[in-house]
Amino acid sequence: MLSLKSWRDHTDELAEAGIVLPKHDVDAARAAGAAQPVWIHFGGGNLYRAFHAQIAQDLADKGLLTRGVVVAETFRPFTLDEVYGPYNYDILQVVMNADGTLAERVLAVTAGGVFANSQRPEDLARAKRYFESPELQLATFTITEKGYGLRDAAGELLRNVADELAAGPAHAASTMGIVASLLLARFNAGAAPVAMVSTDNFSQNGARFREAILTVANGWLEHGHVTQEFVDYVSDEARVSFPWSMIDRITPNPSPETEEALKWEGWEDLGLVATPSGAHFAGFANTEEAHYLVLEDSFPNGRPALEEGGVIMCDRTTAEKADTMKVTACLNPLHTCLAVYGCLLGYTRIWQEMEDADLVALIKHLGYDEDLPVVVDPKVIDPRAFIAELLEKRLPNKALPDAPQRIATDTSQKVAIRYGHTLAAYAADPALDPSKLTYIPLVIAGWLRYLTGVDDKGEAFTPSPDPLLDQLQVHVTGLRLGEATAEAVHAAAQPILSNKGIFMVDLYELGLGEKVEGMLLEQLAGPGAVRATIEHHI
Repeated sequence: MLSLKSWRDHTDELAEAGIVLPKHDVDAARAAGAAQPVWIHFGGGNLYRAFHAQIAQDLADKGLLTRGVVVAETFRPFTLDEVYGPYNYDILQVVMNADGTLAERVLAVTAGGVFANSQRPEDLARAKRYFESPELQLATFTITEKGYGLRDAAGELLRNVADELAAGPAHAASTMGIVASLLLARFNAGAAPVAMVSTDNFSQNGARFREAILTVANGWLEHGHVTQEFVDYVSDEARVSFPWSMIDRITPNPSPETEEALKWEGWEDLGLVATPSGAHFAGFANTEEAHYLVLEDSFPNGRPALEEGGVIMCDRTTAEKADTMKVTACLNPLHTCLAVYGCLLGYTRIWQEMEDADLVALIKHLGYDEDLPVVVDPKVIDPRAFIAELLEKRLPNKALPDAPQRIATDTSQKVAIRYGHTLAAYAADPALDPSKLTYIPLVIAGWLRYLTGVDDKGEAFTPSPDPLLDQLQVHVTGLRLGEATAEAVHAAAQPILSNKGIFMVDLYELGLGEKVEGMLLEQLAGPGAVRATIEHHI
């Protein structure tokens, strides 16, 4: 039997089984990182476990990273206590190849974890000590887009955030508040430079991160909790940088299929662990072979040789172009299309949707016909080749158990970037007419149809979590399958489609509001109308 918890006692057996093992001094790196890391990562979810930890392991194996990475959580300690701790912070990375084979590797470069929250004062104090040290070079983040959110759809500070700013750094509770308090500790200890690196999957992530930290810092200044010098410190990117990045690796929640495959191989201690939110972790992290991290090279306190771990280092303009290419055109909009229509059509795996000729035609039209015309080539990745790889190799990968329900999570937070950005680009180009678009409006209509919580068979389903779900569903409550009228659809759709906080643009001003309404009305005609509408428009 194979065991991740005791892998170092069975290295010969694991190596014989084809498991790739660490080549560095695990104990030395772990001890050095726990004492004082050069790299801290916030958000120890599956993306870190499958991707960032691989980058760090590559560097450690080459002798280029001698201190392990410390993982920090700010919201709850569940993953540290229930996922990392039992395995001594080691991870089994499982790359799921398109031919069905599994490529497995033990990642043992995570030195430990801290729950940087006042609920655990000793952990929070340790996190502050890490930030006080000038030896810390970078903090990376995968906390999802909503982790940076401090304001509501109207642009007003959330009530809990306003209260937090009034109370001051000692009472920081939001992730942005806690991170700002750690930067305050660094400032008070000598103001050493540091790079704060968002690798979350949304456009201009570095700018959004910087804006959030400055909102907290200026809020504390207004309430007399910090000095102008601290605000100046976090404002100066020569001292506190917020590099922009593009990240791409499909990393589903650990799946029962992978769990069973590993059990069949002889692994005995890699069962799934359910989180309080219903997501799953395990001792393993399953992911795809393809991966990209394009990162602005802005590290005022130095950095590890990240390029040796496969990271594409570049300037900000290139990073923005790569991210815009992926997030607004060549991957994420196609993913969201498959997510909402997959839920409506009863699919539970993305690869299953890639065997549906209608859906494949839809995302091909979406990507090639409507997204690519406004994409600026970043040069470091070819956009057309990127879409081709996605359609031909990545999404059809049957070994990758990704679900449309996972991707549909937080869609209201994504549509502005995934569709609004492209719509704004069409509106800004005199040679292009956004009102002529077909497939972007069809996806948006599909999302509104999805919000009704009734699938194409007429059966109820539970939409994925979304911070605006209740608010949005209020608008579509009156839409009934087989009973909707144009007037009812307009009343339901207008508050959503005109909301620039959701889409970045007013779809009616672009001549698309009425088109989306018409497509939504088509999809409400009765059971089977979603499928019929897709077939009609492709």
